[in-house]
Amino acid sequence: MVTYLYWLLVLFLTAGVAFAGFRFGTAKIGLLAAALVFLVGFIAYHFHYQQLFVKRYGGVMTISVPSGQRHIASTWKDDHLWVENYDPATNQCIFSEYSKGNLLEGKVVIKNCNPLMPNQ
Repeated sequence: MVTYLYWLLVLFLTAGVAFAGFRFGTAKIGLLAAALVFLVGFIAYHFHYQQLFVKRYGGVMTISVPSGQRHIASTWKDDHLWVENYDPATNQCIFSEYSKGNLLEGKVVIKNCNPLMPNQ
């Protein structure tokens, strides 16, 4: 629900800036400013607000386990999602902080990790 409100606000601001550009300036400047407002809103949601909305207000977020790894656990630390996977090829447990775009992403690798996993 909060995500829908966020996008309604972004679209409302985009339309308002475009209207103001048409009304008080030129159409070209209004459209450029509206595109900039929408782009800033999109980037802010994509890189920051999505995790925050999911954790604090509920919502849906999808991530994938890298191929060849097995998922063990996930946990929230503050507003950041940490995912633990096991890589049987290298016998390592990998704790990764999930962030879109791989910006400011933390990673902890435990070597010779042998989680209690059923033998294949």
